[in-house]
Amino acid sequence: MALDGLVISNVVYELKEKLVDGRITKISQPEKDELVLIIKNNRANYKLFLSAGASLPLIYLTEESKQNPLTAPGFCMLLRKHLNSARILDIIQPGLERIVQIKIEHLNELGDLCVKYLIIELMGKHSNIIFCDDTMNIIDSIKHVSHLVSSVREVLPGREYFIPVSGDKQNPLTLTYEAFTEHVLKKPFPLGKAIYTALTGISPLIANEICYRASLDSEASTSSLSELEGVHLYKNFDRLIGDIREYKFQPNIVYDEDNSPVEFSCIPLTCYSNLTKLDYESISQVLETYYASKNAITRIRQKSVDLRKIVSNAIERNTKKYELQLKQLKDTEKRDKYKVYGELINTYGYNLEPGAKSLTALNYYTNEEITIPLDPTLTAKENSLKYFEKYNKLKRTFDAVSSLIEETKIDLIHLDSIRTSLDIALAEDDLVELKEELMEYGYMKRKFTPGKPGNKGNKKQKVTSRPFHYLSSDGFHIYVGKNNYQNDELTFKFATGGDWWFHAKNIPGSHVILQTEGKEIPDRTFEEAGRLAAFYSKGREGDKVEIDYTERKNVKKPAGGKPGFVVYYTNYSMMVSPDISDIQQIS
Repeated sequence: MALDGLVISNVVYELKEKLVDGRITKISQPEKDELVLIIKNNRANYKLFLSAGASLPLIYLTEESKQNPLTAPGFCMLLRKHLNSARILDIIQPGLERIVQIKIEHLNELGDLCVKYLIIELMGKHSNIIFCDDTMNIIDSIKHVSHLVSSVREVLPGREYFIPVSGDKQNPLTLTYEAFTEHVLKKPFPLGKAIYTALTGISPLIANEICYRASLDSEASTSSLSELEGVHLYKNFDRLIGDIREYKFQPNIVYDEDNSPVEFSCIPLTCYSNLTKLDYESISQVLETYYASKNAITRIRQKSVDLRKIVSNAIERNTKKYELQLKQLKDTEKRDKYKVYGELINTYGYNLEPGAKSLTALNYYTNEEITIPLDPTLTAKENSLKYFEKYNKLKRTFDAVSSLIEETKIDLIHLDSIRTSLDIALAEDDLVELKEELMEYGYMKRKFTPGKPGNKGNKKQKVTSRPFHYLSSDGFHIYVGKNNYQNDELTFKFATGGDWWFHAKNIPGSHVILQTEGKEIPDRTFEEAGRLAAFYSKGREGDKVEIDYTERKNVKKPAGGKPGFVVYYTNYSMMVSPDISDIQQIS
């Protein structure tokens, strides 16, 4: 992901269209490094969000509101003093720098028109929001940078503002073929790195895109290029930059198979031809959607870390227990041999001499002679009883361990299904039922808050998560459970007997219900429901997943079965791809 010079160019173009000649009606500072400006223009109110956060510098138009502190910070108060009711004259991006300069006109205390600049620098940890007068002297900034922090440039009241030096980087908007050859192709770097280190505003993503469009490997050395390849690379570069010069923007986000955002840009990213690309009308919408999605995914992963650890530890413990039980079961394999030994001693041991160490006899089960070891200090009858005791002990062990193995196997399948549900979870609400399931089956304790009235440590959290809801190409409703509780709810309470039920074969996954409403279902809808079952299963990373499907009336809940566990004996099967990018999601 890259908020590079190209994206900033798109942002500036959009802001100029909507905000120039508008008046600033409200200024707030919800966080120490964030500003929100409300601008009225053409009978509409626009909310401009500015962030100088080190990890996430941003500028875009938004409709979201943020809570403001009770007391406005000093920088916010200063801007209110100067810029309330001020008019935006222009919005400028110097070259393709990651800098936005908002030129503002306002009346001073004497009623004279004055010009000020609000400058937003979007440069990672060096990001800042700087307020300057008409001579580009700094009035104040949201972050103060002294000589102790930077020996290159101080950002303090009274200092002169200047754009940070970007080394010998060239402006892509004015770059000729000769300059491209000199500053890019002669760098002793891989091709992609040579492009983004030589040119202002070009990110590694765009450098890779330029190479891809020229059918060149971005990891190839610049010295390996022929002259013809160099010309071809420049032409692709110039064509891309030409679109930027002419404001031919196409804001978009690239999504992976899990519908997670991978990258965004203001140009088509052809290097991600194998992934899904979604175009947007506005670059602000792209930035807000992308970072909201990224933040949501990051937040849900952080929230689910503890649950994943609990599940992982439980799986590890049960796996060790399962392996030990299998070893114990293997040790009981000799039980039938001891039973045969006891029977043969009873049959042929009547003529054994005292102190005999073995008995050779015909095994009437196999018609083969076998030699049975004996304890010479025991009689034939006592040796027989000894073998029968061994047999009975091993048989009891076999019966007990077999039962335990089945229980442990079911526990492992159950835990694996919870782990799959954690992978499916998209919001914090989706984790509530998973916590409840882990607590119900003793994998984690319910929290108790001392001193809270009525809290007995066993109150369930309110469940607001609902199954996924899709609409097939033929207009049929399809529902997907997010966890075992929802799977049971969908299959045994929501679905009717004539609805169709889908599930990935022999692996953890969601129950998928296709509502028929008494109508005949087209093959395409069956295939789409199957793809949903494949995507929301443990096999979602594979190319193909085998899916079982049957009418809901054929699916039964075994007595005492864990949540989500079912049995069925009549079904059809299909092989499908876990790609659901073309299926319409309703909720």
